[in-house]
Amino acid sequence: MSTITLKELQKSGLLLPQEEMLEVAHRSTSLLIGIPKETSFQENRVPLVPTAVALLASFGHRIMIESEAGKHANFQDKDYSEAGAQIVYSKEEIYKADIVIKVSPPTEEEIELVRPKQVLFSAVQLSTQYGNVIRKLAQKKATAIAFNYLKDELGQYPVVRSMGEIAGNTAILIAAEYLSNENEGKGIMLGGVTGIPSVEVVIIGAGIVGESAARAALGLGAEVKVFDVSLSRLSRLKNTINHHGLFTSLIQQDELGKRVAQADVVIGALRSPEGRTPCVVTETMVSDMKYGSVIVDVSIDQGGCFETSQVTDHKNPVFKKYGVTHYCVPNIPSRVAHTASIALSNIFAPIFVNIGEEGGLEKSVHKFVHMRSGVYLYNGILTNKFFGDMYKIPYKDINLLMAAW
Repeated sequence: MSTITLKELQKSGLLLPQEEMLEVAHRSTSLLIGIPKETSFQENRVPLVPTAVALLASFGHRIMIESEAGKHANFQDKDYSEAGAQIVYSKEEIYKADIVIKVSPPTEEEIELVRPKQVLFSAVQLSTQYGNVIRKLAQKKATAIAFNYLKDELGQYPVVRSMGEIAGNTAILIAAEYLSNENEGKGIMLGGVTGIPSVEVVIIGAGIVGESAARAALGLGAEVKVFDVSLSRLSRLKNTINHHGLFTSLIQQDELGKRVAQADVVIGALRSPEGRTPCVVTETMVSDMKYGSVIVDVSIDQGGCFETSQVTDHKNPVFKKYGVTHYCVPNIPSRVAHTASIALSNIFAPIFVNIGEEGGLEKSVHKFVHMRSGVYLYNGILTNKFFGDMYKIPYKDINLLMAAW
């Protein structure tokens, strides 16, 4: 009988340290996601498009969508059913889902349908009435996420950035429409033609909307002047775009008034992190503008940055004052709902995949700190300091809740 020496055992590897084979629990979970049809005035977007539904279905998630929810974004019920979604015909059925996602903030009727412990994804539009929405959702012990406050891994706001890019590009195309004879404009083309001076475009705000508007206007051949209160934002814009037709300036009333008076198009693209947008263009400045010039106030979502601005809508989008055409429609991305819906869906689909892979929303929020920025109600507890201060509602820091979880 042959014997095996210790040395031979070592050579064979039998005595080498071995990895411990542990059973790893599969922690992913299947989500039931509901998409109601939007009822808010002229909201045409849908948060998940058919391709995103197909992706989520491939991960084992179920999606219910109310019939015709994607109609105004040119997505048909057939597109969704073929992608794997279940078409339902009542909001009551939609609100049986674990997670409900919609674009506009919930209405009072929809809040009544929210179930205890349900998760609600939607935009938040600050208003005096929204405090009542928060209180009612808190009574339901719901978890609510404002997707326009959600951050990504880099600390950016992906929904704000994406919708800002769309709004900035679209604002220039809108201005071009209202400069034409067809819309009782001056009959000039937004751009540059050999032998003819370029159209002058003033953009107030050097953020995402302002940058996108500047790129679009420069691409058409216009001369662009961008104003902002931040020198660092102007410097970043200048370095990023690096175009000979781009000029930048800090907001100084005399200089701003002079440039606005010379402009053919003025885009309001200021954004306030909290509260109302500052009104930087006075009525006197507007009265000094050229007859037939165009104002597009993208900032109207936060009150507007022109003293003459008044909220309009997609059916009656413009009015004239001092011979200047004013376009002051909130929610410009809804004007191009198909594109905007795809952009939203590209953000939300990976979030839901991640939530499912982590085993649910609570585990996902606990693990990924950047997701906490969008959570303003957690199991009925207000977790957003700004909302708490604004609406006089007690709140708790979500990071402390997660630490105790």
